[in-house]
Amino acid sequence: MIKKLIRKLFGQESAPDTADSTTSTPLPNDVKPVRKSRAKKAAPALVRDPNVPVILSSEVHGIDPALISKNAIRVTDGLQQGGHRAFIVGGAVRDLLLGVAPKDFDVATDATPDQVQKLFRRARIIGRRFQIVHVQFGQDIIETSTFRALVDTPADAPPSPPPPRLRRGEMDTRTHAVDASGRVLRDNVWGEQHEDATRRDFTVNAMYYDPATQTVLDYHDGMADVRARLLRMIGDPATRYREDPVRMLRVVRFAAKLGFEIEPATRAPIKELAELISNVPAARLFDEMLKLLLSGHALACLTRLRQEGLHHGVLPLLDVIFEQPHGEKFITLALTNTDERVRAGKGVSPGFLFATLLWNDMQTRWQQYTLEGDFPVPALHRAMDDVLDMQTEKLAIHKRFSSDMREIWGLQHRLEKRSGRSALKLLEHPRFRAGYDFLLLRCESGELDASVGQWWTDFIEGDIGAREALLTHGGSNKDRAPKKRRRRSSSAKSRRPGDESEGSTSSGEERAPHSGDEDSGHYD
Repeated sequence: MIKKLIRKLFGQESAPDTADSTTSTPLPNDVKPVRKSRAKKAAPALVRDPNVPVILSSEVHGIDPALISKNAIRVTDGLQQGGHRAFIVGGAVRDLLLGVAPKDFDVATDATPDQVQKLFRRARIIGRRFQIVHVQFGQDIIETSTFRALVDTPADAPPSPPPPRLRRGEMDTRTHAVDASGRVLRDNVWGEQHEDATRRDFTVNAMYYDPATQTVLDYHDGMADVRARLLRMIGDPATRYREDPVRMLRVVRFAAKLGFEIEPATRAPIKELAELISNVPAARLFDEMLKLLLSGHALACLTRLRQEGLHHGVLPLLDVIFEQPHGEKFITLALTNTDERVRAGKGVSPGFLFATLLWNDMQTRWQQYTLEGDFPVPALHRAMDDVLDMQTEKLAIHKRFSSDMREIWGLQHRLEKRSGRSALKLLEHPRFRAGYDFLLLRCESGELDASVGQWWTDFIEGDIGAREALLTHGGSNKDRAPKKRRRRSSSAKSRRPGDESEGSTSSGEERAPHSGDEDSGHYD
């Protein structure tokens, strides 16, 4: 209405101003180019400024507040009330956007670790490489980190010589340090939120959610990659992998766990840089492998590890295992069962998992040492020592887990025998159930005859009479260890033959009738 009124008032002078005007009156020279250039520039997509986030409202991101940890909200609220900015960040935001309840919640803030610690009663600063704060609420821990700054070398800077090797004491005094391969050893330089977003690994992990306003801050188009189910590295992938080689394991784990595709440029440098995994401390590598195996997609993760050539630095014997029919089936069964238990919310023993992964190598060495003339039990312990010592160089398997592995492996030889009182004693062994489950996997994979596992199943479920029958008729003679003659004591050697009729017996002779009663099946 206003435009028509203006046309009536000014006539032809206003006609050229309308977009649909058909008049032949030429526009002024200083106006026409400007209008055309504006139309051309509006067509292509705008270049995102990585320093300015796209703010997504709840109507756009669709996050369900009911999936968010109350303790995580307590941390963000406490920091905001203390005058700081605070957001839920990382994988938790990614999972919330996918409609999945996150297992862990991380918080990012502009408060320093010391400031965070002062705001919460149960908070402690941990870490040297990346200093963070654990805010604890009972058994729940909210990992809280400070925004980190960009400290990358400018692109036009001349190449610098490799940094000198630093001692632990010297390293602890530095806020930032890298080694000769580019791996970041210390990164405790605080910065702004946009710098912190750029420092993160993948676009889908670089979004910040504010529970107070229910908004998501997206600096690197992470929302678009979540919808496209794509894993994309922030920055140059090769440089980021050199900074932290564990990122190569992380991208494989996320791809398998989330069902995402790895963006070609992100995937390209992995095989070339896979050897950098050997530079990662064994303890950190073990923690990352544990996350991978307990992700609920362990089988898919190991398959992707082999595809990318990353298993050589973690489980170098994986190729050998999968090349053997029984070995491949055994690992597949073990990891499939593990994935089912994780998805069902049941507990999984890391010791059992690593025992399955390293069983093939341990068994091969055991058989080799036995053929060389060692007795079975010493050969078994020698094989276990060799495998665990070798694997510790790659993965710092915790002592409690390696102890479980030894017990599970050691039980296999005893479970196969199924003889007399030893079978009854095995039921009281603290790791019997794990050893039994391990035996069933071996039977199911075809390594052992199924009758061995079935015998133990019947023995466990049977009553006293059934167990006695199994002990009497269950095990074949070849399964039983040959009885050894009892060594005569020195007193027995010195006794004259005529002394036996006098009724004087040694303590060893008193026990003789019971020493051969191993298969009697009697128990209390």
